[in-house]
Order: sequence, then structure tokens, then C-alpha cells
Amino acid sequence: MPTEKTIAFFPEASYGAALNCIGIAQALRRMGHKPVFICHPGFSGIFADYGFPEYPLSDTEEPTDWNDFIERHQDAFRQPPVDQLDTYIGPTWETIVDTAIRVEEPLRLLLARLQPDVIALDNVVMFPAIANAGVPWVRIVSCAETEIPDSNVPPYLSGAGENDKDDWDVFSALYKKTVAPTHRRFAAFLNECGVKPPPPPTFLDASPYLNLLLAPEIIRHKRHQPLDPEKFVFLDGCVRNEAPFTPPRFANHNDAPLVLISFGSLGAMDVEMIKRMLSVLSTLPFRFLVNVGHWREEYREVPDNVFIDAWFPQPSVVEQASLFIHHGGNNSFCEALYFGVPSLVMPYCWDGHDNAVRADETGVGKRLDRYNWSDEELAGAIHSLIRDQKMHIRLKANAEKMRKANGVARAAQEIVTVAENHK
Repeated sequence: MPTEKTIAFFPEASYGAALNCIGIAQALRRMGHKPVFICHPGFSGIFADYGFPEYPLSDTEEPTDWNDFIERHQDAFRQPPVDQLDTYIGPTWETIVDTAIRVEEPLRLLLARLQPDVIALDNVVMFPAIANAGVPWVRIVSCAETEIPDSNVPPYLSGAGENDKDDWDVFSALYKKTVAPTHRRFAAFLNECGVKPPPPPTFLDASPYLNLLLAPEIIRHKRHQPLDPEKFVFLDGCVRNEAPFTPPRFANHNDAPLVLISFGSLGAMDVEMIKRMLSVLSTLPFRFLVNVGHWREEYREVPDNVFIDAWFPQPSVVEQASLFIHHGGNNSFCEALYFGVPSLVMPYCWDGHDNAVRADETGVGKRLDRYNWSDEELAGAIHSLIRDQKMHIRLKANAEKMRKANGVARAAQEIVTVAENHK
């Protein structure tokens, strides 16, 4: 019997990263290993709900309240990615770096106590405590593939397509200028801790041990410089196990196609936009499940063909859906592909813009502006994606390939191999 390995997961403070890591941790647990979670205080309880030990990371100050941060920057979500550089992307990097600096000492002490065999980092910045822990670390890229740069890949967070190369240099130059002050501050912090900083404008280098990416082959970019397959592994789907879900009975359309709508834990705060969508959904001959997060009480009137709730076991619902309307979060996008479901992507920030464009240009869905749509445009997009039999057949064939690839098991085995090879 193999020796039990302790794997310390450290996902960023987002549900996408957290739930992606949970899927891999479930596979490790089935193999007889011990996954544990280091987490942002605001995520306490999430990992315990799946039966994993969790260690909320203490902060030297009041922890960052990301719900409050998003609410304060919500106006930026109406802007194109290039305008979000100043209004959202820049402030987000500042806040991420602030948090990384504050938690350095608590993280160092916690790692010394846990003594993991491997650290699995699903984050966008390096933490010196991890680099200096004396054990191998694995980088998990739960965002879009664009996070790993290449001259043939559109700039990260740009929302640019493969054929928009005239825009690439403009965005890249503005991005580098926007994050430069934050990067200088972060580089100085890393130097003080004895860690070599990554070159600007990046905040995290590739792991010298192992890097795991989610991008399935059907949406993958053709890189100018192929990634080393010994150090970079594409998982072709990495979906957690969830409890089965039985759709509720609706007042009508109970035999109609099912559509899931979820804009992530933060996107759900856009209540007025979702209410505007509900008025269109009420006119369509389909069933809709709508994730409204913590704002369920804001909805007094709901159409008969719509069911709202604060949370759904997303993979179990997507598996039964004919369409998934989401914000372009990489977990949501990959789950739709894993179950052979087309995506209608309505992005508002970060790599959602990249995934929305990629859905369009690879023929696995459509992009629709989050705010600038007419009732006819939204209804037309929903109808066309549900009725596109050619797309559904292609996506189901791809889903079969992804499920055979068994990404969570592959990820778990690769992590264990790193642990076993470490002397």
C-alpha cells in the first residue's frame, strides 16, 4: 500500500479555484492520501462540507472582503476589458498583493505545522512561504489558458480573439503600465524574502515541478512555443463529484429543455440585470434554474418556468441541461464542455472575457454582452443554442473524450508522483 501523502491545497479566494481543487482532492482521497485546505477566512466551511480538514489563514489585518470589493467596483463591469485596466484590473492586483504580503508570516507558520509533502497552489501570485517551504509545489491554473503567455495566445484578461492581433500589443502595453507600480512593490517584497521575482507583468512563474491546466483540447490555443509536457499537463476536464440533483416541478414546460443560469458567487449581486433577464425568460418555452446567490430575498415575483435558489450542485445540474448561461468563469466553461452543453457567455471581468471570445471562435457557444442586449437578442441566442443540433452532437462527442480522460484522477496521480520523486 502506498505511503499516505499530505497535500496542502491553497486556492485563491474564489469559488472557481476552490471547487476545482476540491475535485482533485476528492481523487487524492480515493487514492488513500490526505488532502488539506489552507483557505481565506471567508471560505471557512466550504472545504469542511466536502469532508476535508481546513485551516483558515489568519491575517495581520482585517481580511479582504471580496464581496465588498466587487460591489465597490461593480460599475467597471459595464466597461470593455481595456477600460477595466484602470477601474478593476489594476485595483484587483493591488488588493491581491496586499493580501499576499499580510499573510506571509501566518502562512509560513502554518506550513511549518502542517509539514505537507506537496503544496498545490491555485492562485495568481507567488507566496514566499511556499517557495521557501522546502517541499515541491504544484501550480494549478484554474483560470483560462491565456494566463500562461505565448506569442500565439491573446493577452490574458484582454477578451481579444485570435484574429484581433492589432489589439494585442495595445492591450499588453497598457496592462504592463497599469500593473507596473504593484509589480515593483511585489518584486521588492519577494526579494526581501529571498525569492526571485517573476518578470513583469507576471506575478507567478511556472512551477519547476508541475503545472496543471484545465483547458480542454477543443478550446486550446495552438502555441508558438509548445509547453513542456513533462512540466505542463492539460487535464481535459477536472470536475468534482456532487450530490445528485432532481429538478423541481414547474407550473408549466416540465418536459421542455432545461437551462442553468449562474454568474458565479459575485456576479449574482447584479440583481437588476438578472430581473431584466427573468422578464425575457418568462416568454420562452423552456425551464430555467437561476442561481441568485445571497440575494434570493430580492426576488418577489418569479415566472412559472423559472426556479431560483441561492445555490445549486452545479455539475449535477449542468449534466442535465441543454444550455448553460454563465459569466465565463473557467470552471463553469469547462463543466459545460465536460457534459457536452453549449455555453452562452455573458462576461463581466477577468478571464471571463477571454473565455467568452473563445466560446464563439471555437464554436462551442456564443458571447453576449452582459448589459447591451435587447430582449430579442437574448431570446434569439437561447433559442439558437438549444436548437443547434450540429453543435450538440459535436459537444457530446467531445464530452465523451473528456470524461474518458478523467482529469481529476490524472491530476491526483501527477501530484502524487511529484511527492514520491521529491528527495
